[in-house]
Amino acid sequence: MGGFLSSEKGPPPPMVLVPPLFDFPPLAARTRMLESSYNLLLGKLVLKSLFEDYFDAANHFSPLDNKPEEPIVGNALFRWQSDAEDPHTFTDLYVSSTDPILLMRACAYYPRYGFGAFGIFPVLKKQRICSEDYGTMGLRFGSSHLSFGTTFLPYSMGNDFPKSAWLVTKMGRLTAGVQYDPGFEKDGGARYKNLKNWNCAIGYGIGSGSLLSPSFNFGLEFAQNSKFIASFYQHVVVQRRVKNPLEESEVIGITNYIDFGFELLTRMNEQKGSNNIQDSTFNIGASWQANKNILLKGKVGPNSSSVSFSFKSWWKPSFSFSASATRERGKGKTSFGFGVRVDNMREASYQRADPNFVMLTPNKEHLAEGIQWKSGTRPFLQSDVNSGNFDGVPRELRPLGRIL
Repeated sequence: MGGFLSSEKGPPPPMVLVPPLFDFPPLAARTRMLESSYNLLLGKLVLKSLFEDYFDAANHFSPLDNKPEEPIVGNALFRWQSDAEDPHTFTDLYVSSTDPILLMRACAYYPRYGFGAFGIFPVLKKQRICSEDYGTMGLRFGSSHLSFGTTFLPYSMGNDFPKSAWLVTKMGRLTAGVQYDPGFEKDGGARYKNLKNWNCAIGYGIGSGSLLSPSFNFGLEFAQNSKFIASFYQHVVVQRRVKNPLEESEVIGITNYIDFGFELLTRMNEQKGSNNIQDSTFNIGASWQANKNILLKGKVGPNSSSVSFSFKSWWKPSFSFSASATRERGKGKTSFGFGVRVDNMREASYQRADPNFVMLTPNKEHLAEGIQWKSGTRPFLQSDVNSGNFDGVPRELRPLGRIL
């Protein structure tokens, strides 16, 4: 009691650096409103981000050869959104040296009512063969427990309607959904009876969705009446000690984010085939964000393995440079890819947290008395995040609005 009422302030308690997310929202989440909620069910978008983001078209550029076997492919994406904290309403333009040359995507979502509309339109395209080449539109409804929606071709409202449809429901930690995606027998009423046009899945997940909360998602899917897919994605929050002469003396550690995921696809055709990649395939990937500037990624598949190194500056605007290498085992060839990204949506900085936030092994250094040692400054605590209280947590470290 005497120590608490004493007017003398002791040394400041030890603190832990909490870096911002390398990309906020994650690249996959930036286009989630253009996807069916079914694709969110098994963490498909986060797995896609883990397996694809910052692996920059390594198969199109190989400096080890005098002339690349394939033409060099270049692309650029320009995005606009009115609110930096709302990735659900946006417009972007995708420019590429391949078809489509210019692609426009737009989405408007009204969270108060749960309704949204979106569209994908190839503005410039070398050849327009089918009605899908003229654009796709969609309507959706989403809440915390239910989502349904459909996509359609505005220039062909006949037998091609709907292009796809989905229904997803969430009950506690369990999520179940069904999706109609007519890839077979598109004409006539028979397409609704063809089981190959229907996919169903169930998922189980734990975690608040906050970057500061460990989480995992496990899913099972039966697709096209012939494919069984099992997937797993885990987000881990760990701390390591850091000695940085540029930081204040009370900074003793830094928080790191580690993500791991795998996807296993097995074909269940009646006719037995050889045990090759066509019958069964897999992907394994992992990423490690060491601090706010450095992101390391790697992935392994049946045909190739890839690694990626990314560096991000936090100027205004911020720049991201990435370099990736891919080893194709069948050809015995290594190829390289490079990417540059510019972003002026935010100015992020390190946050300070109480050392007991996610510290794995507490010791005497973490038992400093008092945490409110500066007027108006209070570090966020693990107990607050566990209870769902994110008032003191920066916006980008809170859970992204969960919209099925």
